[in-house]
Amino acid sequence: MTAFTMCKAIAIGMMLAAGAAQGQETIRLGNLKLAHFGAVAYIKEIAPKCGIKVEERVFAKGLDVMQAIIAGELDVGATASEAAIAGRAGGTPVFVVAGFARGGARLVARPGLNIKEIKDLKGKKVGVTRGAIQEVLLMALLQQHGLKGDPVPGKDVQLVYLAYSDLNHALLGKDIDAMMQSEPQSSQAINKGFGVEVLKPYGTPIGSPIRTMVMTEAFYGQKRAVAEKFMRCFVMATKMFIDDKAVAERYVRDVMFKGQISKDDFDDAISNSPYSYDITPEHIQITTDTMARTGVGRMSKPPVARDWVRTDLLDAAKKSLNVQ
Repeated sequence: MTAFTMCKAIAIGMMLAAGAAQGQETIRLGNLKLAHFGAVAYIKEIAPKCGIKVEERVFAKGLDVMQAIIAGELDVGATASEAAIAGRAGGTPVFVVAGFARGGARLVARPGLNIKEIKDLKGKKVGVTRGAIQEVLLMALLQQHGLKGDPVPGKDVQLVYLAYSDLNHALLGKDIDAMMQSEPQSSQAINKGFGVEVLKPYGTPIGSPIRTMVMTEAFYGQKRAVAEKFMRCFVMATKMFIDDKAVAERYVRDVMFKGQISKDDFDDAISNSPYSYDITPEHIQITTDTMARTGVGRMSKPPVARDWVRTDLLDAAKKSLNVQ
């Protein structure tokens, strides 16, 4: 091969590589740093195999993800259902396209306070993240037991609104008596001995809450081929985390949490928030109705689930990958 021929071959190779890189369209993904959001985070690691590039941004809570979608900064977001519902009620143009985890909530109390059930919260300070699914579940349970909660002292239960990351510190510092917390933080509190489980709050009409994957209407409708690739990648990542617990554990513990959670923390967290794929309009509607009844989200016009839950991309991806 002459020098000219070699240079020509290199130039052609570079052009092909550049074309392939340009062909991998970038998808902007919003996510949370929680154990059961791990498979969603893993999508960016395998995205090149799916013919896409995924840029992940991590937010403190689901409502922040919805705000970024409103601002036009994201194409896809992972959040709990209540943030998606509140966002849609406020006019955010999104569709629910999948459900990526179930459960993920636990009522934890300080040891020695003899808090064993919901009625024992009367007169206590209970921490929760404002607008989170944990707040929806807490308010529904209080309502079931004839109790009222409010951040202003004087009600049956004084609510203390804190971020997920701050709830454990408040419980450890005895600034609150109990917390409705997410995972893996609730498992950490129990395993480190400064919290005891009171209950898993799945005794409301919602049952075990399902975390939602949302897409903007524009991405879903105008970039259909890319949306299909993303959904296949989501199913692949989720299947890997369900089938290979070791991969899931290493990624969540070492990559997401940088060694800050133990094996027991991870095991306990995922036993309470298993990875999944599916979502139904019925589940979203029940969650919406519960939010409206308890006042969480302050929706003037709650959205009707059948109008914005679209699982066709998920169904097609699962079928193509032979996933049940």
